[in-house]
Amino acid sequence: MTDDKSVPKDENAIPPHMTIYYLGLLRRGPAWTPEVTPEVEALQEAHMANIRRIGEAGKLVLAGPFTDGGDLRGVFLFRTESLEEAEALAAADPSVQAGRLIVELHPWLVPVGVLPGP
Repeated sequence: MTDDKSVPKDENAIPPHMTIYYLGLLRRGPAWTPEVTPEVEALQEAHMANIRRIGEAGKLVLAGPFTDGGDLRGVFLFRTESLEEAEALAAADPSVQAGRLIVELHPWLVPVGVLPGP
């Protein structure tokens, strides 16, 4: 595989007319179980409240589950000032803190104006 020189490794070197978002892939964590218990339901409610809070703050462009039942459980798309800010938001999610989910974050270049955001 060749190294794609057109994709900057440095977040500060974003090409003109592009912007950076942070794509979070949510996977089953070490504490994930298929059982639906009162604890799991409460954790899901807290997870959803957190999603609403981040969305209302303008930092979360989209979020949602995958429906195929696999290891990949859902997605976050953050519009933040840095990868570190996106990492902090992802780490604060109650389902991540509980180990039910883990988040894998990737900087993602998008043409300006294609997605909602500033």
